[in-house]
Amino acid sequence: MKLYEKFQLVKLIHKIKKDRMKEEKNFNRFSMEVIDKPARKMILRRGKDATEYFWYCKEVGYDNWRILVSIKEAVSEPMGMWLPENLRTPGTSVYVQGVEVPLNYEGEIPEGFEIIKLKPCKMMVFKSQPYEDEKFMDMIQEMWGFLKNYNPEIYGFKWAEEDGPRFQFAPMGYRGYIEGRPVRAIR
Repeated sequence: MKLYEKFQLVKLIHKIKKDRMKEEKNFNRFSMEVIDKPARKMILRRGKDATEYFWYCKEVGYDNWRILVSIKEAVSEPMGMWLPENLRTPGTSVYVQGVEVPLNYEGEIPEGFEIIKLKPCKMMVFKSQPYEDEKFMDMIQEMWGFLKNYNPEIYGFKWAEEDGPRFQFAPMGYRGYIEGRPVRAIR
């Protein structure tokens, strides 16, 4: 083996070790659990073209969260969501905000909002360690980088984007960043 080839091999080994250390660091920064979501309804407000929070707020305003928090029958806190194609309507955004309510909800729907039914599904929910509030964008980016390479198959699941919306709770440093993605058990 020539000196140059040895050098390239050492560089490759170093890179693999560095990548592993980074993965292990991220693995310790995030926890994961799989939860079963029952059939339910979602009160949501769609945007036009938004693919993320800031774009969405530019399209529909910043007041939606206050409205969603006021829905007393909610079974979870309000969330930002990325809808799969099967839950989108033509001419509406991928990113929406909404709150889950029981399947038997018959209450008022706020003006500009709508209600949809969601099927039961499994969600793989990831949570970061607490962080400083002003660093929320860094934490979101770190989580997304981690999830980009995350393989749910090691736990017996596969991603199932069409089963429900991917969601994020409001980033709050004291509790960590929380994001969920639909999964199915591998048979």
